[in-house]
Amino acid sequence: MQTAAFFKELFGLEGQTAVVIGGTGELCGCMAKGLAHAGAEVVLVGRIREKAERKLKEIAEFGGKGYFLSADVTSRDSLQELVDQVVERSGRVDILVNGAGINAPTPFLEIEEEEFQRIIDTNLTAVFRTCQVFGKYFINEGIPASIINLGSMSGLIPLSRVFTYSASKAAVHNLSKNLAREWAEYSIRVNTLVPGFFPAEQNRKVLDESRVLDILRQTPMSRFGSPDDLIGATLLLASNTAGAFITGTELVVDGGFNAMKI
Repeated sequence: MQTAAFFKELFGLEGQTAVVIGGTGELCGCMAKGLAHAGAEVVLVGRIREKAERKLKEIAEFGGKGYFLSADVTSRDSLQELVDQVVERSGRVDILVNGAGINAPTPFLEIEEEEFQRIIDTNLTAVFRTCQVFGKYFINEGIPASIINLGSMSGLIPLSRVFTYSASKAAVHNLSKNLAREWAEYSIRVNTLVPGFFPAEQNRKVLDESRVLDILRQTPMSRFGSPDDLIGATLLLASNTAGAFITGTELVVDGGFNAMKI
């Protein structure tokens, strides 16, 4: 077998549909670009069409195809409508990426309950709700699906300044492992992709100069992640060939940050 054919067999996603929730953002948008280049039709899910159009243009320039759908991850009805729309338009769903997330740098004693609940609802409850809605579809249709939930370094080790975010992501890691165990019999793989420090919209507010220096001192590769660094890991977890025996894992892409403490 020629090299190109070998890699296509391992990582090719032709004929598959990937729903990327949070796909209008920097990290998930780049993940969507990788999925599209591997042959999947990608559905960017968000609320702002203008941001999606920019991402879709990048995807087209990268040789892929996709479209945008608006959905509210805090609404079960909206998520069910999302599934129905994708199935009607693309025929099926094979891959789900849960990447919606928000953050706040509020000191612990100043966190209002409304802020706490808003972050939990977006980062955790929405993942629970989305996995239920899509999981029911996958099971009923007998689809050997891949679910990729976006975790966080703060889900592995608590980080200062992001108390609620850390708690929500730790719960996402736990939820993913439980689902992997429960849905293995249906050939539904559930994994957590864990980015290290990637400057993006939701974390720039906490990346002041002192924090940047602290992060880089503890990162053996001495740099922040680039969104493109997530593409390879995404394709591994998405592929039912290359990733056939991978479920319930936390795939960390962090330049070695978690490999050392001092």
